[in-house]
Amino acid sequence: MDHRFIVGRFISLGRIVEETREDYYRVLKTCSTGWPDRNEVLPWWNYFLTIVRRAYVEFADNVDRGEPHSGKSNLVEQAAPAMVGDFTLAELHAQLPSVSLPTIKKVLLELKSAGKLKLIGRGRGARWQVL
Repeated sequence: MDHRFIVGRFISLGRIVEETREDYYRVLKTCSTGWPDRNEVLPWWNYFLTIVRRAYVEFADNVDRGEPHSGKSNLVEQAAPAMVGDFTLAELHAQLPSVSLPTIKKVLLELKSAGKLKLIGRGRGARWQVL
């Protein structure tokens, strides 16, 4: 059954590792001590499982709150309706360089379906209009 939840795509294990970088390097040091004669993998395995569990909890919290979009999708949802006059995909992407083009396109189509935007034209010359 499709409940239209897409939050799973936006839970980043890399971000969680970056946020716990001190633990990551501590665990790597512990595991590499005595290498190559001895390799203790258990500390790394525990760290990895902690990261996966934290990602799962974050995912579950997002689902419980009913948040179907990531922060980047929210950026597009706020920026697109605030554009003055007609705008192109490239113009919106220039204002949101950290957001991928596929994410911007997806959110623009959702806003179009919701009756908040109108698409004028096709291809590179296409323009979006706030309704």
